[in-house]
Amino acid sequence: MSRTPVQTIQAQVDAYNRKDLEAFLATYAEDAEQYTLHGELLAKGRETLRGRYLERFTEPDLHAQILSRSTIGHVVVDTELVTRNFPGEGKGTIEMICIYEVVDGLVRKASFVLGQKRLFKD
Repeated sequence: MSRTPVQTIQAQVDAYNRKDLEAFLATYAEDAEQYTLHGELLAKGRETLRGRYLERFTEPDLHAQILSRSTIGHVVVDTELVTRNFPGEGKGTIEMICIYEVVDGLVRKASFVLGQKRLFKD
């Protein structure tokens, strides 16, 4: 039985927060694509995604908090507040809008809008 789009995205977020790369990748189709909204291709295929997230998953403070979620059919839109350890800059947050297209229980395409990065003061 296939997961619903919301179940797929929640499994993806849960794996992200556990830093479980294999479980995270398992929510994506083999030929999944990630983009900036209306623009640049960020990654295509699970192996490219693996490289994109491998280093990020070593960040000790990595965590995505869902601020809101909307869904229409096979599209799930999350507004997230992501805590990261930005290389060379330190710990902070960035707000994101993540638009996921889910088909047969897997993310086929994802588009991201990045908000302003806010670094924590020491």
